[in-house]
Amino acid sequence: MTGPGSAGAVTGLLVSDVDSTFLTQEVIELVADHAGVRSEVERITEQAMRGELDFSDSLRRRVALLEGLPAAVLASVREVLVPTDGAVNLMRHAQRAGWVTALVSGGFHEVIDELAAATGIHHVVANRFEIREGRLTGRVDGPIIDGQAKLRTLEDLAERYEVPRSRVVAVGDGANDRAMVRAAGIGIAFNAKPALREAADVIVDGSLADVWPHLEAAAGA
Repeated sequence: MTGPGSAGAVTGLLVSDVDSTFLTQEVIELVADHAGVRSEVERITEQAMRGELDFSDSLRRRVALLEGLPAAVLASVREVLVPTDGAVNLMRHAQRAGWVTALVSGGFHEVIDELAAATGIHHVVANRFEIREGRLTGRVDGPIIDGQAKLRTLEDLAERYEVPRSRVVAVGDGANDRAMVRAAGIGIAFNAKPALREAADVIVDGSLADVWPHLEAAAGA
């Protein structure tokens, strides 16, 4: 996916986490439902989002529980995705106003790409399941998208589109969003865990539509 216009011609950069931010759900937990291991995956996810476990290690542990699951179930997971209230309208409103929009996720391309494309998201950075002979191997394919990868994505996109940090807005909910939220001109903790609330400039509880005034503020700064 590519962003709008040319470098230096955009209004700002909006970078959002996906699980429990752009979506109401945690993607890996939806997949785990099909493997009968959701409760165990939920427990590990919660520990990681509170900052009690290293995110990369926690993701490897969760994905390992999915070994042998038919990859065909990912289509079923895509069908039950529920965007957070205000999420789609926020992204489309931002795009019309000239913002580059990006999703950065500890979740998985195989599940979120279709929805992102339908919403007009310019960039998606996420993990990939390793799949062999139609089944999940229990491993991640390629580098894991952790908090530092999210930060690098924000920095790379800001540089690519020549967006000053004052017009970069980052939104997340968990501990692995801390680095990008701190680096943004306006870092927003959305329905967030305490570990992120302490790091954010702004706390938003409720609807992602409530993020829009902060984009307007950044654009006018």
